Amino acid sequence: MQVRVVVDQPWDVKADVLAVPIIGQPAYTGPLGELDKRSGGELKSLTSFGELKGKRFKSVLAGSGGSGEIKAGRLLVILAGDADALDRETAVKLGASVERRLAGRKVGSLAIWLSPIAGALEGGAAAAAELVARGVVEGSYDPASIYREGYEEGPPKLDQLVIVAPGEDATALKKAAERGTIIGEGSNTARTLANRSSNDVSPEVLAEEAYSLAKEHGLWIDVIGPEKATQMGMGLFMAVGRGSDNPPRMIVMRSGKAGEKDALGRHLAIVGKGVCFDSGGISIKPSDRMEEMKMDKTGACTVIAAAVTTARLAPGTPLLAIAPAVENMPGPHSTRPGDVVKALNGKWVDITNTDAEGRLILADALTYAERLGATHLVDVATLTGAVSRALGELVAGAFGTPQAWVDEVFAAAARAGERYWQLPLIEEYRADMESWYGDLVNFSRNNEGGLVKSALFISEFVTKPWVHLDIAGTAYFRKVAPFAPRGATGASHATLVELAMAGAKA
Repeated sequence: MQVRVVVDQPWDVKADVLAVPIIGQPAYTGPLGELDKRSGGELKSLTSFGELKGKRFKSVLAGSGGSGEIKAGRLLVILAGDADALDRETAVKLGASVERRLAGRKVGSLAIWLSPIAGALEGGAAAAAELVARGVVEGSYDPASIYREGYEEGPPKLDQLVIVAPGEDATALKKAAERGTIIGEGSNTARTLANRSSNDVSPEVLAEEAYSLAKEHGLWIDVIGPEKATQMGMGLFMAVGRGSDNPPRMIVMRSGKAGEKDALGRHLAIVGKGVCFDSGGISIKPSDRMEEMKMDKTGACTVIAAAVTTARLAPGTPLLAIAPAVENMPGPHSTRPGDVVKALNGKWVDITNTDAEGRLILADALTYAERLGATHLVDVATLTGAVSRALGELVAGAFGTPQAWVDEVFAAAARAGERYWQLPLIEEYRADMESWYGDLVNFSRNNEGGLVKSALFISEFVTKPWVHLDIAGTAYFRKVAPFAPRGATGASHATLVELAMAGAKA
């Protein structure tokens, strides 16, 4: 898709569709009034008919008047909500909602009038161009196209996106919009890997996909198989992975030199949970919605995609990405409840519940990241159902220490337009994790506060500044939204990219 920025008035821009955002209650003065006039009063007519009221992201397709005074073939009017509520997240979702509204239609060129958004958004036109362009790319995604050849019911594949920004710096906005498209493409890469079925993407296949992406984008990669992982002492990783006929893989990707510090003095590591299918193991899950457990690899897919996106935006930026990939299956070699296993850092873990497997593979992966020189760590995981019950599908949970590092991650999330809520690491809860036989259990029998205890477990395996992002609620949607289909959302990809890019060397 080609991105163009034009500084003409919106009615002078040729396109199949011109998107017109409405901020607050429409007042038909200035450029919006001129658009209405040139459309033959179409916009006012929609207002009086009651079409232009309702929730944010509601949209209406309308004619452009037929007089030729508007050069676009059709208008797409979309409600953007009140100006004081228009933030970076909303700007992304507006772009996505515009694109998704055109599903099933033959549209080659889409123009979006940026001025209403730019006037209300902190960061102005440059921020609006980046975020709206990213939204359009993310809105073009439809998982139905993964396996269905010739699928034509999804959003259109645009030849051209035209950012319409009268009076702005076209060169600067084009650069911003292109940055947004790259981040959007990375998000879609993560979504496709996450959405692919478990009979399609095993740990070995995920490693092969990571290898292909690494070679395409100049990243160093190492894939550790079960024999080497066992020799290295990755007992927790192997405790989960050994139950399946599909052997585990520890995927390690790196941009920059080994141990190299970025412009902020960090060797940042991003670690993602990669359970390609989670049956629960011996502690087997209920059958209801077990098909969703192919999504338990989303964290791994996200860090792989984020490493690639960072390399595209700023080649050579120091960054380490680790994706422990396993299947958690019952079988003759599966770990049993009550098994006591030695972790890579030497701690003995009493595995009381094999369905609390994500924290096990993250533990060894985080230890290994530190051994490879990581000074700052973020892990991303679909870890607990508790986080979605607490925060729903639009806000992810976050834990971490020290607070200064948590604040840096949250600042990156703000730039990305993603929402997290910090939760406390309650030290007193560690008493519930004591084991009769080892150093700690992986799952407390008293699981009140289980969301906190899951993070406390992981904290036992880090010694550097660390943040844990539990995206079990935000990783995928069970129902269609105006800005997204069902399935993987790409959640946290943009946050990780912004975090890494903060340390990019000029």
